[in-house]
Amino acid sequence: MFDFDYTFHWITVWNVFPEMLSAALVTIEVALISMIVGLFIAIFLSLGKDSENELFRTSSIVWIEIARNTPALFQIYMAYFGLGAFGIHLSPYLAVMLALIFNNAGYLAETLRGGFASIPHTQMASSRSLGMTSFQSYRYIILPQVFKVVYHPMTNQMIWSILMTSLGTLVGMLELTGKTDQLQSLSFRTFEFYLVAAVMYFVIAKGTLLLSKLLAYKIFKGD
Repeated sequence: MFDFDYTFHWITVWNVFPEMLSAALVTIEVALISMIVGLFIAIFLSLGKDSENELFRTSSIVWIEIARNTPALFQIYMAYFGLGAFGIHLSPYLAVMLALIFNNAGYLAETLRGGFASIPHTQMASSRSLGMTSFQSYRYIILPQVFKVVYHPMTNQMIWSILMTSLGTLVGMLELTGKTDQLQSLSFRTFEFYLVAAVMYFVIAKGTLLLSKLLAYKIFKGD
């Protein structure tokens, strides 16, 4: 039943470890860009969901509901295979990037709504009475407080985004999982390759959490 005579060949992994590191950088890159762009879009979706403009409100609600209530894999498939049906052929990298931006924006929009709800409405009125425009009020008064409230939930979303990039292997993207799958298929050292990849994901996730704590201390230490 069990093969206890298995011989580990770590040198096989070590020989191509630089390729896995490069793939890990792709994973981090996709996750980070999709979070930054997704956050920017999420601000508008969050405000749009409570907007009095019907078109803005409806489009925001549709985006958020689809992003949060359909699988991330389905969203990647739609970006890669679905758009291809209309003659729009995206590279695996771009398809995964757009799908994760779409997904992150939907989740972050609801997170930000909670942050906006925690800020007293009187602060907007007070800033406007001081002569600030709406943009200035959000830029200097509202958003800094909102980001402080939602900072840690955003960190969790970043971790989730890092892990979701692994779905890119199903459309041919050579991020960490995709590259690992490719390399192990050439040597058939499945256990060694996937164990190393798992450790790399763990290090990336824990490193992200540590970095977020350091940034939080630097940004909020005066509060």
